[in-house]
Amino acid sequence: MAQIVIASRLGDGRVVFLAEGSKSGAVEWAALIGDSAVAADDAAATELLSIAEADAAARHLIVDPYLIDVEGDGEGLLPTKYREVIRCLGPTIRMDLGKQAEGAEV
Repeated sequence: MAQIVIASRLGDGRVVFLAEGSKSGAVEWAALIGDSAVAADDAAATELLSIAEADAAARHLIVDPYLIDVEGDGEGLLPTKYREVIRCLGPTIRMDLGKQAEGAEV
């Protein structure tokens, strides 16, 4: 199962993803799941989480990084758990807030 790192950005509370190409010392956080660094195995997932945790401790831009399972649907990545689908889009009771208000898809 493929995995990515998800976290919350401290400046505005938005959900962000460890961006593709991130490595120790050069970490980027993406607003869209499609821009995530994807780990294909447990060793790669552990490495991505380690990079995210070190960045959280050093720069204090994000909080609570953790791994989630994702799968490709031919058009992009989708979280496998409904809880993470909701986190990726924003509030479900106010469609005028979050990423769905901006026309973004998971």
